[in-house]
Amino acid sequence: MLSALRSQSNHTSGPQYRTFLELLLISAPTTTVCCVFLFINSIMIVTLRSKPVFRESSCYILLFNLLLVDTMQISVTQLFYFLSVCRVRLTYPVCGFLESIVDLLTSISPLTLVLMSLERYVAVCHPLRHATITTIRNTRMGIVMVWAFGLVDILIEGLLLLEFPFSDLKTLLMNDACSDLTMNLTHSSNLYKKVYTGVLFVAAAMVIMSSYVRVALVARSASVEKASAQKARNTLLLHLIQLSLCMCGTVHDTLITEIVKVLERKILMRIWNVIYVFLVLVPRFLNPLIYGLRDKTIRTLLMYRICCRLTLKVNVN
Repeated sequence: MLSALRSQSNHTSGPQYRTFLELLLISAPTTTVCCVFLFINSIMIVTLRSKPVFRESSCYILLFNLLLVDTMQISVTQLFYFLSVCRVRLTYPVCGFLESIVDLLTSISPLTLVLMSLERYVAVCHPLRHATITTIRNTRMGIVMVWAFGLVDILIEGLLLLEFPFSDLKTLLMNDACSDLTMNLTHSSNLYKKVYTGVLFVAAAMVIMSSYVRVALVARSASVEKASAQKARNTLLLHLIQLSLCMCGTVHDTLITEIVKVLERKILMRIWNVIYVFLVLVPRFLNPLIYGLRDKTIRTLLMYRICCRLTLKVNVN
């Protein structure tokens, strides 16, 4: 997306200062939205580390990991946004490092949702074994495995990029703005990334859907608590929706690349901001709303912190 936007802006006539000022004014609303999202996500993260009840529960530990990844991803994507607006060109190593961080975080989000779905599945379908399976140690090991899986993917992508003849370049400074499209330098790396992303999200969707179906079937039996099973089923459905939103973010650059071919730059900039907010920022911000506001304990503490402790009194052991 960023490279497509840059190539389009390079053909625009007029003073560069005016163009930069225009880009800056257009980016102001997006930056404001991003700052609000980061503020609320940060409060949510602090809240999840403030009480033992959150630090000693597997579902809250997984939620903390998901929120941490989302907050990091918002920060990095906003950095890319600023680099594009300011027309800053990076070197290939720096761009590759930043893109590796984005790819790592993109992998961890759906995998964490899978762990959260399995935790709810065990809680409803195997309630007697839930305490022994979803221990703090096992939960942390699961998170470590998720991060390790993402790091292996980054390592493979880095090895595939070695096929590109960097030694033949006159300079390592990139001609276009840094983006995942400009870093897909070889056919192998491009193909691998598409296949990996597709398999990752399809596999995650299958696990979440299977957990949902199993929980829905168990909820019909008389041996489980109806309210608990219904809440778990709704949570799994929210996991699936969140996974779909995360997947939408992966087509962000491709979508803009196609739009830039048929639209003028001024119109493109407005569309770019809208797509960026709804496909990149909003999905990463929904977690505090989806998971935080649904939980009474988190909701009380979250509102308490947002309101600067002026009106609410919290009683949480």
